[in-house]
Amino acid sequence: MAVDFRRGYGAAPGHLLLLLGLFAVTGWIALRLAGEPAAGRMLAWFLGAVVAHDLVLFPLYAAADRALRATVGDQSVRNHLRVPALGAGLLFLVYLPGVLGLGDGTYLAAAGLAPRPLVGEWLAVSAGLFAVSAVGYALRRAAGRRRR
Repeated sequence: MAVDFRRGYGAAPGHLLLLLGLFAVTGWIALRLAGEPAAGRMLAWFLGAVVAHDLVLFPLYAAADRALRATVGDQSVRNHLRVPALGAGLLFLVYLPGVLGLGDGTYLAAAGLAPRPLVGEWLAVSAGLFAVSAVGYALRRAAGRRRR
C-alpha cells in the first residue's frame, strides 16, 4: 500500500501531510490578510521578492557555487564555506537597509534613535561565522586523523 502510494505520488505520505498542513496555514494567513488595507502592498513585496530571487539571486549563487565546485574539490571544505556564506548572505538581506545605512527617516520614526550603518557589525558577524566554520573543519580533520 505505502509502496503504491509512493510510486503514484512520488514521495512518502508524510510529505503530502506536510504540504496539506502548509496549504492550510497559507490559506489561514490569506484569510487574515483579506481585510487588511495593506494586503496589496504585502502581495507586491512578496511577488517582488520571488522575482528578485528567481531572476537575480538564484543565478548569482548558482554561479558562485559552480565556481566553488571548480576550484575546491573536497565536498567537506565546500560545505564549510557554503554554510557561513549562506548565513552572511541571509543576514545581509534581512538587515540590508541597516547595513547600507538606508531608511534614516523610517528608522528614526520607528525607533526614536539615530540610525548608523551596520556594515561593521555585519562584517564582524560574517567573519565570526567563517571562523567558527573553520574551527569546525579543523576539528573534523583532526578527529579523522586520530581515527586512522
